[in-house]
Amino acid sequence: MSAYTKPVALEVCVESVASALAAERGGAARVELCSDLLEGGLTPSAGQIEVVRRNLSVGLHVMIRPRGGDFLYSPEELEIMQRDIEVAKSLGADGVVFGILEPGGNVDRKSTRRLVDLARPLSVTFHRAFDMSADLLRALEDIVSCGADRVLTSGGQATAALGQKVIADLIRVAKGRVIVVPAGGIAGTELRHLVEGTGACEIHVRLGNMVPSAMRYRNERVCIGSAAGGEYQRLVVLEDSVRNLLAACNG
Repeated sequence: MSAYTKPVALEVCVESVASALAAERGGAARVELCSDLLEGGLTPSAGQIEVVRRNLSVGLHVMIRPRGGDFLYSPEELEIMQRDIEVAKSLGADGVVFGILEPGGNVDRKSTRRLVDLARPLSVTFHRAFDMSADLLRALEDIVSCGADRVLTSGGQATAALGQKVIADLIRVAKGRVIVVPAGGIAGTELRHLVEGTGACEIHVRLGNMVPSAMRYRNERVCIGSAAGGEYQRLVVLEDSVRNLLAACNG
């Protein structure tokens, strides 16, 4: 029996109603709703938020990211983020997820604090823009000072498993002032070890499975998606994948 017995809350990143409901059935505590996961996740449409909220019983956190690329935003892009937060609030989201950096790699505290204040009373997560910061410990303190509730991190490494020691240090330094959530490339075979090694109480995962399209007619001469055949397959979350991951972690 492991010394770590506290159940872990699982947040699953999704980009469709079907995936959100599969995550819920599999036991997820909440979902992070995005569009375009191949770009790392962008803000979903108002229609997407509304329909997911109407059908979902667990927590719903909405990605606030107006474009792909870096996390250095223009005044106009910050205005878009403000408006998207207002829309998410009006449609019943439980939380929002965003991350803003300055050119030198530090957290943009002024903009972050403004968006945190605007989002209240919703929960606020600072996403993995944190891992792109110049100094993780400084970024952690900046995020705490801005009042965010959570920060997603792989410990500044390609995967959370590789960044496990750093994540453990961040959780220790945070002392509950902000919830440090391991995220990035997490597989079932390593999840329990990651949780036990860091003391994390929440985990963020992206559990995409490629499923074929139901289209019978196919024009293989044209590619509209980002890769050949992209129109005839899509990334979804499967209920069993979520359930199996939780089982691997919580025993």
